[in-house]
Amino acid sequence: MKKIEAVIKPFKLDEVKEALHEIGLQGITVTEAKGFGRQKGHTELYRGAEYVVDFLPKVKIELVLDDGLVERAIEAIQQAAHTGRIGDGKIFVSSIEEAIRIRTGERGTDAI
Repeated sequence: MKKIEAVIKPFKLDEVKEALHEIGLQGITVTEAKGFGRQKGHTELYRGAEYVVDFLPKVKIELVLDDGLVERAIEAIQQAAHTGRIGDGKIFVSSIEEAIRIRTGERGTDAI
């Protein structure tokens, strides 16, 4: 099993969710986040005063899935979240040792 964490632009969430649904993935966890990467935020003008926005709004998506679906999920996220501009986000993949469904006690891929 693998865990995919993707940090994307908030307005791309619906497209990513639909893309994941189309390949058969059912459950995701979404968290509102703030952060910055190489662009280190940006400056904005508000009522004549310039100020720096260090942390930009982002959305973090987490999903745990069977190894066989990982590449398809990565492609779906990448295509749906892509704008071609700075700050499109990142995808992280890590291994999961165990998953347990609390309600039934199912383990492994049966739990996801």
